[in-house]
Amino acid sequence: MINIVGLVFISIGLFFDFIGCLGLVRLPDVYSRLQASTKCVTLGTCSILFGVFLIQGFTAGGIKALLCMGFLLLTAPVAGHALARAAHKAGVKLWEKSVVDKYAEDGN
Repeated sequence: MINIVGLVFISIGLFFDFIGCLGLVRLPDVYSRLQASTKCVTLGTCSILFGVFLIQGFTAGGIKALLCMGFLLLTAPVAGHALARAAHKAGVKLWEKSVVDKYAEDGN
């Protein structure tokens, strides 16, 4: 039974990763693509790793999957934010139909 639940988590993770890859191709600007890739990693890859943990259990592989999941949950959103801020400071323009630019409003 736990193997089926693990496979469900892996399937959900593959779905999120696929949608994130589509977002990288289809979205119009750097900032939207960063958002898609960050969601892809945090939701998709962490779901896959949790499914691997459920299947493996508390073995060396399962513990490594949990550690990788924790590392990704802590670092992926921070890295996405840092890349978006650096792109904004470097002068990368938003998509022409973007509605709001909070960084420009703050004067940063």
